Amino acid sequence: MERTAVSQRALLITAFELLLKGFGPQHWWPGETPFEVMVGAVLTQNTAWRNVEKAIANLKKADVLDPFKMHSLNPMDLAELIRPTGFYNLKEKRLRNLLHLLGYSFDGNPESMGNMPTYPLRKILLSMPGIGPETADSILLYALEKPVFVVDAYTKRVMDNMNIAEEGVGYHEVQSIFMENLPADVALFNEFHALFVKLAKDNCRKKAPLCPSCPLVSLCPKGLKSIEP
Repeated sequence: MERTAVSQRALLITAFELLLKGFGPQHWWPGETPFEVMVGAVLTQNTAWRNVEKAIANLKKADVLDPFKMHSLNPMDLAELIRPTGFYNLKEKRLRNLLHLLGYSFDGNPESMGNMPTYPLRKILLSMPGIGPETADSILLYALEKPVFVVDAYTKRVMDNMNIAEEGVGYHEVQSIFMENLPADVALFNEFHALFVKLAKDNCRKKAPLCPSCPLVSLCPKGLKSIEP
């Protein structure tokens, strides 16, 4: 059963405090520039982050991790550089769409993109083929520092286990729980999402979850049940 709005707010704040105490700051998203973060957000679709790191390293080695340099690349050459991420021909097209948007609407400048109001910009990003809510919101939050909470499979898993959101609920329903119950703060949303990723990888796993050492076990009905004598 989904918790009430009042208990949701208290539960989220307590969960954040416990996660931060248990894991410490995560300093996520890894990326030296807003453009690098934008590229990473597209490349991480359907692949592990280690594969994205390989592709980013290829782009840096080729000295093309720049909107104008990347745009000038032959599509086959760009696809080859991002090959480690899988579906590289498809992702090349998605990157190309992002480059067109950045170049033609914002003079190739992520800072100019970031000056646009959040929700009109989100609508533009979502209109691009292959850019779904998670990718769009990752660009908004991590690259452009907009207060938009990112929801991914890890977030949904933790929320379901804690009975904050039921399994199968949609992206925007889960996102609204955070957006409506927490201050619209970039640093908070950044850290909270990163901590959920850490939790899901280390403890709240699909298989063989490690509930006894989970920072949120005291808040989690499934976790408490699993450690009952």
